[in-house]
This record gives sequence, structure tokens and C-alpha cells, in this order.
Amino acid sequence: MSIEAASEILSRAKSALFITGAGISAASGIPTYRGVGGLYGDKVTDEGMRIEEALSGPVFRTRPELTWKYIHQIERACRGARPNGGHEALARIEARLSRAWVLTQNVDGFHREAGSRNVIDIHGDIHRLLCTSCPFEERVADYTKLEPLPHCPYCAAVVRPDVVLFGEMLPIAKVERMEREVARGFDVVVSVGTSSLFPYIAAPVLRAAKAGVPTIEINPEPTPVSHAVSMRLAVGAVEALSAMAEAVERAGG
Repeated sequence: MSIEAASEILSRAKSALFITGAGISAASGIPTYRGVGGLYGDKVTDEGMRIEEALSGPVFRTRPELTWKYIHQIERACRGARPNGGHEALARIEARLSRAWVLTQNVDGFHREAGSRNVIDIHGDIHRLLCTSCPFEERVADYTKLEPLPHCPYCAAVVRPDVVLFGEMLPIAKVERMEREVARGFDVVVSVGTSSLFPYIAAPVLRAAKAGVPTIEINPEPTPVSHAVSMRLAVGAVEALSAMAEAVERAGG
């Protein structure tokens, strides 16, 4: 199937759900933890544990300085990155729809920065900091002014980024919002740059496909939902979304 055919589906749609993963931020220079070009590959950390363990809820609760060590490393690797043409194109497509939501696994905040309005950042936002003990919270552009182990300026408890660490539950409010919007239904569901390994990321695509709703997957490599989608585009997110945005805008006049 072609980008033109996918654009035709979007041009006719009044509502859409876009589900995004690391692939849409790759062109911004955001590295993955593992995989080709990842920060850690198959290596263990200096402490002899896998990066997923170092970045887990249990380790943060007992050794927050260790978890923060690797949060700082990841933030430094991403510092200065900006939304790319894929994020901007998706926001342009949204502007042509009566109802649109973005469900993203990314914690970079790029969708909102690019102009998307209805964003469910299911894994959080690395730029938002929360106190682990009191209501204090703040938003920071980067971590340049943070201590290795940041503490709350009001109660001195440890501060953490508003992200879901490995082994932690997803935020209930965001899950409920996601389920509510999925239950309302969409004219098209588009999966962009995600491996679709998490059940809650694959489920909206599979549910729509089962109901006969058009589903589009944009990803260079096959994923667990590839067999179910109406249309699969084995290309990068920026290329596909930019072409689709132009086509949708031409169709809308």
C-alpha cells in the first residue's frame, strides 16, 4: 500500500488516533536505550545490572542516586534535541480533523511542543519533576542546573522525573483517558514508529482492526500488529507523515 492511499483515508476521516513510539523521535537524535545506535546496547551498567533494572521503580526506592545517575546520562544524550518534521506534520494533520488524539510512549514532550493538543503521554514527560513526598512540581527545559540527586526545595525529599520507571504502574488517569477515547471510536487508527510490544499500545490497533476500522502502520520493520492492519508503510515516520500532511492539506483546500 502507498502513502497516497493512506493519505486518502486520512483525508476522509473526521477523527483519528495516532500511536507513536521511538521511531518518530529518531530523526531528532533521540537515542534508544538498546538496539542499533542505543546508549547501552547489550552492556550492563557500571554496577553490573541491566539498564532496565537501574531505571526501575524498586531500585529508585532503595538507591535513588543510582537511578538518577542513568536518568542524567539519558537526558544529556537528548539535550538540545527538538521536534522534527514528523511531529510537525502530525500536528498539521490533527489540525484538519474534528477530533484527534496522540497516544505516545515517548517522554520527550515533542508532540505538544510541535503543536499537538490532545496528547496522552502514557510514560510521562522527562521535563516535569515531582517531589516524592510533597505536592511540589516544576517543569525544566533540561537538567543542567540539577544536582546528581535532586531534592525538593520545600521538604528536602528526593525529586524524580514524571516518568514511568520499569516495574511501575501506568498513571491511572492517563489509562482511563486512553480507554475512554478508544471506546468512543475513531475513523482511523495510525501506529507510527513503535514496535507495538506493550499490550496497551497494540490493543487500540487490534481493536480497531477487528471492528473493521481502517488501520495504518508506519514502521520500517514488521511488528506484532503488522498482520492485522489495513495498510502497512515500511518507511520512516518523517517521510510518511510529511507526505501525508501535504496530501491532507491539498484535499482540504
